[in-house]
Amino acid sequence: MKIIFWIGIIVLGLWFYYDSQPIVYGHGQIAPETPKQVLGSKKTFKYKDDYEVLPLATFDITARVLSRKRYWTGRDSELAPVDFALGWGPMSDEKVLDKLKISQRNRWFYWKCKELPIPQKQIMHNSANMHLIPATDEIESRIKDAKKGNLVKFSGYLVRVEADKGWYWQGSLSRTDTGDGACEVVFVKEFEIIDKEEVLKRMKK
Repeated sequence: MKIIFWIGIIVLGLWFYYDSQPIVYGHGQIAPETPKQVLGSKKTFKYKDDYEVLPLATFDITARVLSRKRYWTGRDSELAPVDFALGWGPMSDEKVLDKLKISQRNRWFYWKCKELPIPQKQIMHNSANMHLIPATDEIESRIKDAKKGNLVKFSGYLVRVEADKGWYWQGSLSRTDTGDGACEVVFVKEFEIIDKEEVLKRMKK
């Protein structure tokens, strides 16, 4: 029984190790286009009975997952259990990313490096931390399946969320702001992880 137990521990450890390894493609931008949004309020709608969601702009993005972070406590985790740090343009290129160390905590994302691979403004204007509110359980499952390095495509709304006792959560409507309030709060209606082979085909074109 001890042998079976330790074999199980080793197998589980190997699975966690390989599952945590980032997806790599080689040098080149895999998400060259900037996110698209169209400002304009739509009707407020209910979400999970306790929340009023006000769409502020439609939103569509194809970007590389630079880091992902699960959150378990607090009202915001009930809405958005996963945050993605995302990169596009030069921040989707491994030639740049290999020289940056990226992390997330407390609903923020951070980067540091010994030497800037591109101008600091390009790093800040081509990446963002996004709080993802899944429209359905299926979309939530897809979001949770995404790994560091994956190319993802999703669309929905940039939103303001309100609840009782004056609580609200609203993110940025700009890709070029920084600091407090610069993260996006996205109500995700569609979500796709782009297959690695498809990404490599796009890079060859």
